[in-house]
Formats: sequence, C-alpha cells, structure tokens
Amino acid sequence: MCRKLTDNMTKLSSRFAIAFLALSGASPALASLLGSADSFVILGGSAVTNTGSSTINGNLGVWEGTSITGAGSITLVGASTIHNSDAVAQQAQLDQINAYVGFALLPLAIDLTGQDLGGMTLTPGVYRFSSSAQLTGTLTLDAQNSANALFVFQIGSTLTTASSSNVQVINGSASSGVFWQVGSSATLGTSTVFAGNILALESITLNTGANILCGRAFAQTGAVTMDTNVVSNSCAFDNGSGRSDFGSVGFSAQDVNGVPEPGTFSLLGLALTGLAASRSRRVKAAFSSVTARVSVRL
Repeated sequence: MCRKLTDNMTKLSSRFAIAFLALSGASPALASLLGSADSFVILGGSAVTNTGSSTINGNLGVWEGTSITGAGSITLVGASTIHNSDAVAQQAQLDQINAYVGFALLPLAIDLTGQDLGGMTLTPGVYRFSSSAQLTGTLTLDAQNSANALFVFQIGSTLTTASSSNVQVINGSASSGVFWQVGSSATLGTSTVFAGNILALESITLNTGANILCGRAFAQTGAVTMDTNVVSNSCAFDNGSGRSDFGSVGFSAQDVNGVPEPGTFSLLGLALTGLAASRSRRVKAAFSSVTARVSVRL
C-alpha cells in the first residue's frame, strides 16, 4: 500500500513538472497529465446518470460507486467502453486525482476572483478563482499558435455556466490543453458549448443540450449527471457542430513531444519547491485532503 502511494506521488510530481514546463514555454507531452484517465470522457465517483439520448466519444466509468443509469440511451462512439467499478476505472480515478492535486498546486496564477469569464479573451496561463467561477456568454481562449499551449483554471468552489454559454479555443493545436480544477461541483447550463477537461472534487451536472466538444467530465466523490449531451475527448469527432477548435489533449491526431528527461524534473523540482512555499494555506490544505483520500482508496 505504501509503495503504491509513493508511486502515485512520484507520478504527481512528474505531472506537476510537465505542466510547469508547458507554462514556461517548453514542449512536454501534455497527454501525460491525465495518465490512464486520458482515454475516458465521463468518470463518476459515486454514479453516472443519463437522461435522454446522449453521445460520448471516449470511455465512460465509475469508481468507487457502482451505479450507471440510463446507459441504454447513450451512444458509444468508436472503441468507447463502459467500465463499472473495475480496475481500469479505479486506476483512471486515481490518475485524475493526481492531476487534480497537481493543477491545484501550480503557482503564478492570475486572480480573476469575482469576475465573469463571459466576454474575456485569455492567453495560456494559470487563472484562479478563490471561490466560485461564472461564465455568461462567450469565453475565448487564444492559444497563440503555441505548441502545447496550456490553460489551467483553479476554482475554489463551484463552476457554473449560464444557458447558451460558449468556450471557444482559437489558434490552438491538437496538443493544446484546457483544465478546470473545481473545488466542489460544476454545472453546465442548458445548451452550453464547452471546451476543456473538468476535474471536480464532488459532482458535475450537464443540463439539457450542454455539450463538451473537446474535453472530459471527471467527478471524484459525487455523480456525473447527463441529459441529452455530446461529450468528446477528440476535437476531430464529427459532432455536426461545424467547429474544429481545440480544448483537450489525447486526440487521435495528437502530435506528442517527448517527456523531459528525469534530470530536468530534478532541477525543476528545486525551483518548484521555492514557488510552492509561497502558495496559500488553502492550496496546502487541498493537497493534504486529496492525497489523504488517495491513501484511503489504496
């Protein structure tokens, strides 16, 4: 048990380093940030519930819970598979928890607390909300034609989008990445068109017609609730929208660069130690809480 926990923490440190390198302009393999969870598109903690006709491109799973309802109304595209509380879903959940902690610890965040994301145009970087985050209207993420452009949103509590809101990623590539680290739960309003990987500590609700065209929905402790949605971890998926923007990693057409050498991680670790020391007690508490949950699950 202790050895497995240590291995998971080693993976966490490596992914943290990879993310930091991407933000610094290097070209690491962003797909490594999610580990085995990369193949999933929907991952629930307690349950996955679906109402209406939904379509998913990517694996669907649940762990530690065992409840998947409404699966008969979900169209699985390509080689997509359902993993109900099996070893594959368990490992994916552990890997996405590691990623969640790594994103929570990333330093140098720009504080957007109290501001609505609607109408903003943002460039690659780390953006922080000390409590809730709201999107009303359109958020534009400009990757600026940068290889492995990375956007990370650190959200202290909830993420909520109004009906018909939109996240669009422009000037991106198949290796661009958008990650939403949510301290409690996320709710996408009716007919929202979203991009990016949502990693929520509790639950995720996709209201009627809310689509994640380039990304994933992962909930650690609660349920992922769906209602007539399209969710794909590949922007190359033909969903009839006519859009070809980018907001996820792990695409079938992805151009993945090599992972930095271990020596790079060691040197970077010294710098990260100093940066992490300047982070708030809230981040340290989040790290302790989630890593404790990892050890209990193991």
